Amino acid sequence: MKKENKTTNKILIVTTNTVRLDDMHKTGVWLEEFAVPFLAFKEAGFEVTVASPLGGESPVDEDSLECKNPTEWDYTIKELKNTQKLEDIDYESYDAIFIPGGHGPMIDIAKDELLGKIVSYFYNSHKVVSAVCHGPAGLINAKTETQEPIVKGMQVTCFTNEEEKIAQKDKLVPFMLETKLKQLGAFFNEAAPYEENVIVDENLITGQNPASAKKLAETVIKKLSPKNPN
Repeated sequence: MKKENKTTNKILIVTTNTVRLDDMHKTGVWLEEFAVPFLAFKEAGFEVTVASPLGGESPVDEDSLECKNPTEWDYTIKELKNTQKLEDIDYESYDAIFIPGGHGPMIDIAKDELLGKIVSYFYNSHKVVSAVCHGPAGLINAKTETQEPIVKGMQVTCFTNEEEKIAQKDKLVPFMLETKLKQLGAFFNEAAPYEENVIVDENLITGQNPASAKKLAETVIKKLSPKNPN
């Protein structure tokens, strides 16, 4: 029996539940890194689900709420107010996973074992795995079918050590993400601080910083869209 062609791609966005880096510093998801891809995916006609390890609210980093932000970004915040719980998601029904950044993922996303299992599934099933800025913290626990880190031998990027120092968060984060990815065997690619940089290696797509969110989303959409038969 011929399988019916699916017309709508499904994308799972996994965001942080972390509110604070420490008693003095609030954190969360960086709005641009969530809003820009979310809106792009919706405009492309994709079905988007937003989930988090605990479900419920995924806090927005207050530093990412600026007057110059486009108004439509504000509309996406409601999607972060009541995210689905990750363990309730039928993740095998999705075509791609995307993990936005902000410093929150360094606390919970980085050590979430279920997320590690889910990312492993996407990677080993040759589905799209994508993350931006600190979102690649969600790749740390993901393994290949031979139990190697999925980033080992892969070209990747993330918020760089230099950018972390410029942001004055290098003493606040539990580890430096660039350093961790290199320790896992990744081939790290960086552009100048806060410049757009998106790296594609097979089905793994990573972006360096907030400026990379738009191009990353466009790259994911292009990867998922059927080739023009003409």
